[in-house]
Amino acid sequence: MNRAVRMVLGAAVVVSTVGCGIGGGAASAAAQAAPRPSTGPGTPWFERRVTGIEVRDSTGVAYDHPFLGGLNVPRPQLIDIDGDGDLDLFVQERGNELMYFERVDPNALRWVWRTDRFQDLAIGEWYRFLDLDDDGDLDLLAEEPYSYIRYYRNDGSRTKPRFALAADTLRDDEGKALFSDRQNIPNVSDIDCDGKPDLFLGRLIGSIDRYEQAGVDANRVPRFHLVSVGFEGISIVAQLGSRHGANTLAFADIDSDGDLDLFWGDFFEQGLLFIENTGACGSPNFRGEPIRFPVSAPLLTSGYNAPAFGDVDGDGDLDMGVGVIGGAFNPNLTAADNLYLLRQTTPGVFETVTTRLAPSLDVGSESVPALVDLNGDGALDLLVANKIDPGDLTTGRVYRFDNRGTPARPIWQLSGFLPLGSLYHPQPTFGDLDGDGDLDLLAGSYRSNIRYFRNDGDTRVPKWTLVDSALVTITRGSNTAPALVDIDGDGDLDLFIGEASGSLNFYRNIGSHTAPTFVLETDAYDGIDVGRRSAPVFADIDGDRDYDMLVGTEARGVLLYRNQGNRTAPRFVLDESFVLPVHGDAVPAVGDVDGDGDLDLIVGGVGGGVLLFENLGGRSGR
Repeated sequence: MNRAVRMVLGAAVVVSTVGCGIGGGAASAAAQAAPRPSTGPGTPWFERRVTGIEVRDSTGVAYDHPFLGGLNVPRPQLIDIDGDGDLDLFVQERGNELMYFERVDPNALRWVWRTDRFQDLAIGEWYRFLDLDDDGDLDLLAEEPYSYIRYYRNDGSRTKPRFALAADTLRDDEGKALFSDRQNIPNVSDIDCDGKPDLFLGRLIGSIDRYEQAGVDANRVPRFHLVSVGFEGISIVAQLGSRHGANTLAFADIDSDGDLDLFWGDFFEQGLLFIENTGACGSPNFRGEPIRFPVSAPLLTSGYNAPAFGDVDGDGDLDMGVGVIGGAFNPNLTAADNLYLLRQTTPGVFETVTTRLAPSLDVGSESVPALVDLNGDGALDLLVANKIDPGDLTTGRVYRFDNRGTPARPIWQLSGFLPLGSLYHPQPTFGDLDGDGDLDLLAGSYRSNIRYFRNDGDTRVPKWTLVDSALVTITRGSNTAPALVDIDGDGDLDLFIGEASGSLNFYRNIGSHTAPTFVLETDAYDGIDVGRRSAPVFADIDGDRDYDMLVGTEARGVLLYRNQGNRTAPRFVLDESFVLPVHGDAVPAVGDVDGDGDLDLIVGGVGGGVLLFENLGGRSGR
């Protein structure tokens, strides 16, 4: 189920759709059947698209899900949710949200995104699919905030699951609620082959508590009996300063000897730990030392690795997915490449198939997009900046995706980076500041200043030269997010700057369109305060020929302030009906990406990718 949000200023309509979106295919039956809201000229009507515009990496390979939004802390599970005989993929990236990717071709290692919120299930900070009631279909355990165990029973079937909340928390056989640290991912397995599910809860001290199912209550909810504290004497202590912490826990018969082996990912462990079960199905033995896995070539990441097992290639042995949640070994390194698939080629030997099991545009974390025609061909190119670059931790980067298509059917391909020097969290904006007809560049950063790069090239081949490393410096705060706009209609560009505090700085240009002089009028423009991390952009969203203002925020998504004044005397009023399904640290960019005459939205955020919202409503202009 592709989830989309259609938005009309003043009214919102939510529909489900599996349509192709911009530039591809017909709309789905659900979208066609949905009544279109009453709209007037210029009324925007936005719908999220995960695909529809082709985006390619530097080698020309297209991303399967270009506008997924990026992954930083993926928690995967490989299961056959629809009973068709192949393994589907679930990934949790955010609290209470569960992404679902369907395996559509059993002969290809490829999954197709269906939704960010599978059946709208509230799952807290972790989830586990399993057959808890032994009826042949999959049920679901998840976190009940804070640190209890929620139980969803499958009241549907093996091929058409329907999850219903059966208990807000599991309890022991004395009726006491079971506590499970929310930063730990537990597991359920029949470790002793007696037909009763065993519940394993990893503890922050590096040990495991084992419970065994002991009947059900009057509502058919299982109860559990505590079998052992400190299961098998296991104590996971990482090599990094003898520490232990948040953990993931999984069992799988990785060596095909008929019993379940143990896998452990720890916040303070760079690898994935493996403890072999040297006993038998009815009498497990985990007394050996934990070793890194795969044994032949251990996986080493930033830590806190979450494994998921399944035979994805149908050769009869278990393969392994791994989500890198990001532990004590610098998560910036794995902010983009963090969802692994390892295929078991021969017994005990694994090869890495991919580090991006759900391929998407992802530059790391805290992405900042911009839409601009960099080469004067009339087609918008896409820029995406990051906070810290995973490939070079000494700087952030602005990734350049050139449009190899047309204004109406863009094809964005990664072609390199903007040459801005060493700059953490660069935030670029463009405008002709010297009146020579080409685009100059201002860049914010994690600091308090704005850098000015003059274009000493031309409209076709820009060449940006650093003119001033501190064109302006805001009065307080950091994370400067500049926006250029002629807000007073006098023919030159003025400057707004968002910042970490959530307010807006306004610098009026008292110079000219060829020699700007920016003078601070206020560091609290119009009294606007969005909470944290303001990032403004200006465009005529509602088609009334004046500039409206979109503001990205840390926790409130993207806010729309409609201009109820005019082009020379703006008056911005928050439109509380405007809601977009975006993530934290949202940063908007605006442009007509499909050449249909209205403005679409690209939104960056904490995940390091971008979200695309197509404007299906009326026409609007810059």
